[in-house]
Amino acid sequence: MSTNASPRPPSQRSAEVTDKALVASAILGPLAAIGASFAFVTNDALMKLQSGSFSLHELVFFRTLIGLIFITAIVMPFDGGIASLRTKRWRLHLLRGLCVVFANMTFFAGLSVLPIATSTAIFFVSPLIITCFSFFFLGERIGPHRWAAVACGLIGVLIIFDLSGQRLQWALLLPLAASFGYAGLHTLTRAIGTTDKTAAMTFYVSLAFLAISLGMGLVFGSGWLDPGGDGALSFLLRAWRLPQGGEWLFILALGATSSIGGLLITLAYRKSDASLIAPVEYISMPISIVWGVVLFATWPEPRVWWGSVLIIAGGLYSLWREHRRNRVPVERLGPRR
Repeated sequence: MSTNASPRPPSQRSAEVTDKALVASAILGPLAAIGASFAFVTNDALMKLQSGSFSLHELVFFRTLIGLIFITAIVMPFDGGIASLRTKRWRLHLLRGLCVVFANMTFFAGLSVLPIATSTAIFFVSPLIITCFSFFFLGERIGPHRWAAVACGLIGVLIIFDLSGQRLQWALLLPLAASFGYAGLHTLTRAIGTTDKTAAMTFYVSLAFLAISLGMGLVFGSGWLDPGGDGALSFLLRAWRLPQGGEWLFILALGATSSIGGLLITLAYRKSDASLIAPVEYISMPISIVWGVVLFATWPEPRVWWGSVLIIAGGLYSLWREHRRNRVPVERLGPRR
């Protein structure tokens, strides 16, 4: 069969490839970020559901073990295999691992006693803390607009804390402390990311989680310091016990949602600009509200709504200013781990 169709010129084929890349950037990236946010908040909800039955370090140990198997079997082969783990920056990797372990432990400890939406809202201040850390530790120049965004977020946190003293809870300091650990994680990521691969950074963080959670299990795993009850301190010091029956499904779900979230957020930032993806991650707030209502029958108080508006507004404005200065990094700047 004959045809009069002639081969398309290279310029036309190049334009079609570019168009497809633009579509992937505009659609696939944000969709992956939404999926990652859903996975991360679901992981938070599962942690909260199990906070009265297991110790925090035991849950973190099993979650990390499942995630490490996922990284080793699926992610690492596509990122250079064992060779991707080579590094000369052991000290920074160790410090980065300590930061993310601290962030997770404090966030989940607070989550055990606080509404999930409240914990998420306070944690949203982390992009603003990253701005401060970039100024003090990386020597980046921060203009008055971004300092104003930091102040806006700080006011939002103070509103949620309710400094009148009538509702002030010490547990509110836990997700705030977690945001500082998360900011330290990404400040170090900026320093390491120029020389080491993603697989290496993820792998060594996982090793830090395993080592610290196992160490806590060896010291506190018998429950000798457990004060009893369902508070944050008991969640940290409760005795380890082997999951039974359907509890293993929760453990597997913890590892799966954590791994899927990490994979999707990596895909999002590879397909789209950080300036497009980072604001999408704030969808975690409405997702956390839905899970709070459905699973825990809790609805955010008015102060949480007002504080969240200021924190998110400050974070979005800071990201927008950073984008205008063409300095948005490739790693995550958004509010989740």
